[in-house]
Amino acid sequence: MDCLTILAQAAENAGSDAPEGQVIPIDLFWEHITSLNQLEAFIFISFGVVWLFYGWRVFKILVVISFALLGLALGTLVSGRIVGWNNQLVGGIVGMVLLALLSIPLMRWAVSVLGALAGAVFTAGIWYACGLNEQYIWAGALIGMVAGGMISFIVFRVAVILFSSMGGGALIVTGILALLYRYTQLPVEHTVLQLKWVLPVTLMLPMLIGLIAQHKFVKASKEWEI
Repeated sequence: MDCLTILAQAAENAGSDAPEGQVIPIDLFWEHITSLNQLEAFIFISFGVVWLFYGWRVFKILVVISFALLGLALGTLVSGRIVGWNNQLVGGIVGMVLLALLSIPLMRWAVSVLGALAGAVFTAGIWYACGLNEQYIWAGALIGMVAGGMISFIVFRVAVILFSSMGGGALIVTGILALLYRYTQLPVEHTVLQLKWVLPVTLMLPMLIGLIAQHKFVKASKEWEI
């Protein structure tokens, strides 16, 4: 939920107070990570483990939740840009309910969209980690989106594994970074903010673990139905 809120805020504030040349709101991401308390961090990690290893079993629920949160972020963003409309909460709720309901009958399409988004995040992370020009990070994201979307439409289970591994990895990394920041003396903030490769790499490692593990689980499970 925090990630989608960040995306909505980033889009709304794009170009307003960001440093020149900065596209990825890394400071905003870090602010939300460090705002988590101990209980919230452990909840993130716990849910992340479920997403990472068993997302293939409960993917329908995860799709509805993901689209509900996406609708919440988009509804808040759109309602905030409508002239004379100041109730962003109502817009967020409308968007949340609408996308959640649409994702149920359009489950295969919804999974493919999430798989494409996961691919976009993956390749955009590689672009950012390599220190390439952030102004063109959309090009890297577009490559991953096209590749992830094509794979998702061809092999449905790949889309399920891809988006659940990405979501689970993101939750786990967020929780761990919050705990490290609060309860250790490690220079976590300096490392994340100054070394661009750190955050993408820490996200991709659990994601790759989830991809491998879920692939083995799905192959070994004969009763799993799409």
